[in-house]
This record gives sequence, structure tokens and C-alpha cells, in this order.
Amino acid sequence: MMFGYIIAAIFGLISWAVSARLKNKFAEYSQTGLRSNLSGAEIAQLMLNDHGIYNVTVHSVEGELTDHYNPANRTVNLSRDVYYGRNAAAAAVAAHECGHAVQHATAYSFLQFRSAMVPVLSVSSRFMPWLILIGFFALRYSVVPLELGIALFSLTTLFSFITLPVEFDASARALAWIDRRKIVTPQEHAMAKDALWWAAMTYVVSALGSLATLLYYIAVLLGARRND
Repeated sequence: MMFGYIIAAIFGLISWAVSARLKNKFAEYSQTGLRSNLSGAEIAQLMLNDHGIYNVTVHSVEGELTDHYNPANRTVNLSRDVYYGRNAAAAAVAAHECGHAVQHATAYSFLQFRSAMVPVLSVSSRFMPWLILIGFFALRYSVVPLELGIALFSLTTLFSFITLPVEFDASARALAWIDRRKIVTPQEHAMAKDALWWAAMTYVVSALGSLATLLYYIAVLLGARRND
């Protein structure tokens, strides 16, 4: 199990570094006011309207980097700094979250697949940690608990990788739209693109960390089988 802790520590450190870089980038780009002087909320509403989406509402939520699109109640939820912000970072985030709304409206396949997995993951996440823990302690007697835990963990890993095209596509839609709509200048566009790239990297690190952990569990399982 020690090797598993090392993997977790390595990816935990990488994740922390990327998240810190992301926060620094957003803080930096939040200092640059948009020439268009549009707020994040105004940008979000404009993007929704441009795509003919009138059944999605834009809300302000508490917290930092808590921005998200909720397909269940069709809401774009923006943190206060993004909702009221009139800068490159706010423009990037607001348009990105509306990119998810556009995905939903156009039945983007990866978003549909990810949404379909959510109920399954909400149930499996309750049992998966216990099965893996029991599996490690019960290896001398049976590999079944670990096999079940790995099966459930593989769903989590799959979900993290399905999330990648969803996030990258939403960013691509956002950047294309704010450029086409002249929401940002070329300099502001570069800032928005960089901010979204660092945001995407948090998902990449999470997916790779999940895969590394899954491979470690599989290696432990195969070793136990060979010793039987």
C-alpha cells in the first residue's frame, strides 16, 4: 500500500501546484478590464441568446472558482467575482460555462455520456473506498473485494477521462464565440485562452492521477493472483 500512498502524494502535489497556478492566473487576468466593459453575467446571457438558448438562467453563487453549469435545472452558476467581473478572467469563465449549456442544447455526446454516469457514480462512490480497503486486508483469503473495488474505481477513472473532451470542447466554443462576437481584444483573448488552459490542466492531472492509482490497484491484484 505504501506505493499507492506515494502515487497519491505525487499527484496531490502536482494538483496543488496546478491549482495554485490557476488561481494566480485568474488573479492576474482579473486586473485587466475588458475594453467592451461587459460583466460576466452580461457575457453569459449574450452567449446564451446568440445560441438560441432561452430556458437557461444565469445565477451568482458564493465561493471562489465555484462556477459550473447544472444540466438538471438548466442554470449557469457564476461565482461573484465572475458574475460581476468585467475582465478577461470573468469573460473566459462565463463563456466556458455557457459552452456547457450549448453542449447540452446540442446533445453533445460526451456530455450526455458523462451525465448518464453521474447517478451510477453517486452510488458506487459510497462502496468503492470500503471495498478497496477491505480488499487489501483480505488479499490472503480472497481477491473478490479488491476486484469489486477496482471495478467501481475504473468507473471513476472513466468518468475523469470522459470529462476531458467535455471541458476542452466547452473552452473551444467559448473562445471561438468571444472572438467572433468581439467581446475581447486579441490581447484579452490570449489571457482568456491561457486562463482556460490552466483550468483544463486541473482535470488532466486528476484524470492521470486516477489512472495511475487504478493501474497500481490492478498490479496489486495481479500479484495476489499469481501468489495463489
